Amino acid sequence: MSTLEAFADTVVPGQRRSPSDRAIAGVVSGAGAVQAGALELLCLPKLPLAPLLPGMATALDLRALSYAVRKAVPLFPPEPALVSLPFNHRTAFLDELCSPGSIDRDVWQLLALLTALAFDTAAHLETDAALAAHHPGLLWQQFPLPQPNGSWYYDRYSYARQLAPVHPATTESGSPA
Repeated sequence: MSTLEAFADTVVPGQRRSPSDRAIAGVVSGAGAVQAGALELLCLPKLPLAPLLPGMATALDLRALSYAVRKAVPLFPPEPALVSLPFNHRTAFLDELCSPGSIDRDVWQLLALLTALAFDTAAHLETDAALAAHHPGLLWQQFPLPQPNGSWYYDRYSYARQLAPVHPATTESGSPA
């Protein structure tokens, strides 16, 4: 799974978990997609990708190996090829994977989208649980805490005016009648 971690770290970089961590390039400080739960999101039962992930990791490594040979980038076995690539080459490699003309572009774009969702929205967690766990993506965005009643809303209208009156048949809970 270190290959998928390296992929996720290239999409949303993070800080290394330890000095020996090779999957995370450590080009920034703070948490990235891996710490935000990208692999947990990819393995969700509701998202039937888990059986495909080993094959995707193998495909990524084979393509990364081909990239390294073409660009004369030294690799460091026994690390997987993508993990061995320096960060600037990881980004160039992902750019190739997601570029028009790449035969499996849609696969890698979807994987990148899901990786970003894990960081940007904590899509694999309930929002209140993600906030309680100090989810790094939500913290980075300064996602607001819920109101004391547990709901999210703003005291003032976002356009500084009410856009429409409440329908007279709307119940107290906000549901249409």
